[in-house]
Amino acid sequence: MNQDDLPAPKDGFVLTHFLVVADQDRSRDFYQRLFDGQVVMERDPVIMKVANSWLILNQGGGPTDDKPTVTLTTPPDPNRTSAFLNVRVADIDKVYREWSARGAEFLTEPKDHGREIRAYIRDPDGHLIEVGQTTGVPS
Repeated sequence: MNQDDLPAPKDGFVLTHFLVVADQDRSRDFYQRLFDGQVVMERDPVIMKVANSWLILNQGGGPTDDKPTVTLTTPPDPNRTSAFLNVRVADIDKVYREWSARGAEFLTEPKDHGREIRAYIRDPDGHLIEVGQTTGVPS
């Protein structure tokens, strides 16, 4: 592994997304297959560069000395969420066809909401991912 490939800025900061997963290999394969993610670290945790962002995929666990009241877990109910990944694409119809062929299961076909067209998928642990195409700017 090349240290320059890690999300470790020499100045300022970089934003990464940490997802608690049940199976690191399964989740790594999902993000690699669907989003062409570049695997930087295979496991414990999985670190991936996905487009212009980073994902860290790791199993959950109990409290630690720096988060003494927090337990990390996969989503207990995939139909209730307080956060999700938001992927913006240039052509949602094309992405819908391509990602469906790669195994993505969209909750619905893309829906036009005026300023954007969007659809949602879930990763293997139930994390929600919005896929959207901007169609206009608010007036």
